[in-house]
Amino acid sequence: MFRNVAELVELAESQNKKISEIMIEQEMEFTGKSREVIIQQMDTNLEVMEKAVERGLEGVQSRSGLTGGDAVLLQAYIKSGKSLSGDLILDAVSKAVATNEVNAAMGTICATPTAGSAGVVPGTLFAVKHKLNPTREQMIEFLFTSGAFGFVVANNASISGAAGGCQAEVGSASGMAAAAIVEMAGGTPSQCAEAMAITLKNMLGLVCDPVAGLVEVPCVKRNAMGAANAMVAADMALAGITSRIPCDEVIDAMYKIGLTMPVALRETAQGGLAATPTGRELEAKIFGVSLTKK
Repeated sequence: MFRNVAELVELAESQNKKISEIMIEQEMEFTGKSREVIIQQMDTNLEVMEKAVERGLEGVQSRSGLTGGDAVLLQAYIKSGKSLSGDLILDAVSKAVATNEVNAAMGTICATPTAGSAGVVPGTLFAVKHKLNPTREQMIEFLFTSGAFGFVVANNASISGAAGGCQAEVGSASGMAAAAIVEMAGGTPSQCAEAMAITLKNMLGLVCDPVAGLVEVPCVKRNAMGAANAMVAADMALAGITSRIPCDEVIDAMYKIGLTMPVALRETAQGGLAATPTGRELEAKIFGVSLTKK
C-alpha cells in the first residue's frame, strides 16, 4: 500500500502501471473485493456524477434562493462564441457549477472528496471527455486516479473545511482532478503528481466562509475556479513544467496552514464573506434572524 504521493508514483513507475491501476489494486487488497465489484462500484459513482451534471445543466434553484441557473448561463455564453477563456475550460467550469448547484438544491451528488467540493472532478471529467474521447473504462480510471490523490490528502492532511478551510476541500478536489486529467491525456505518473502539486499550492490558504452557513456562497463559484485551476495545472504538467516544492510537501504545508487558520475562517460562518454586511443580510433573510455572531 502507498502512504504518500512519492510512494504512489514509485509503485506506478516501477511496475509500469497507471496510478489508477495502483489504486484499484489497493482497493482490492484493502476491501477484499474483486476487481469486478470495485469497478462496478466506481461505475455507479460515475453514473451519479453524470446525472448530476445533466440535471444542473437543465437548470436548478436552491431552496434558499442563493444559487442556481449559473451553469445554464455559462453554457449559453459558450454557445455565443464570445468566450475569452476558451470553450473547454468554460465547459469544465459550467459542469462543476452544475454539480454544486444540484447539491445546493438537495439533489444527489458524489462527494469528491466532499459535497462542498463535489463539482471539480466531474466538471473536468465531462468536459475533457469531448476533447479526449475516453472509453467508459478510462472515465472510471479517471475517478480512481483522482481517488488515489484524495486518499493521500485525507490520510496525511485534511479534506474537511471545518478542519482546514476550503483549501482542504476545493483545493484537494482541484488537485485530484488535475492529476486525473494528466493521466487521461497520456501523462506519466510523475506528471500527475506535478499537476497535483501545482494546483494545490495555488489554493493554499483558501478559507471556508459559507454565507448563512450554507454550502452555496461562495462554494459553488469556488468549484468553478477549482475546475479552471485544475485544467490549467494539468496543461502545465503535460508541458513539462514541474513544481519546485514536491507534492507531498505541498500537502503537508496545506495541513499546517489549516492548523493555524482562525476558527472564524473554518466553516463556522463567523468570518470572511459570511461576515460581510451583505452576507449577514442574506443570512437574516433566509433564517429570519442572524444565526451567527457579528
